[in-house]
Amino acid sequence: MQRQLTAIIEKEGDGYVSLCPELDVASQGDSIEHALSNLREALELFFETASPEEIGTRLHEEVFVTRVEVAVG
Repeated sequence: MQRQLTAIIEKEGDGYVSLCPELDVASQGDSIEHALSNLREALELFFETASPEEIGTRLHEEVFVTRVEVAVG
């Protein structure tokens, strides 16, 4: 079974941090590709080890990522 999840990746120091907001699972890597690969591995491990109850509690079915304009200063 396959599931589409969101990955947010941002530069942090010399590396990258990756986050899946649907499950609040994060990872990191030296490059964007490594951060994404490590997040995929962390998510697969989560689904392998978590109980159905934990998955149901943590999984947010609808996550919207957008940009917002705000006044600064």
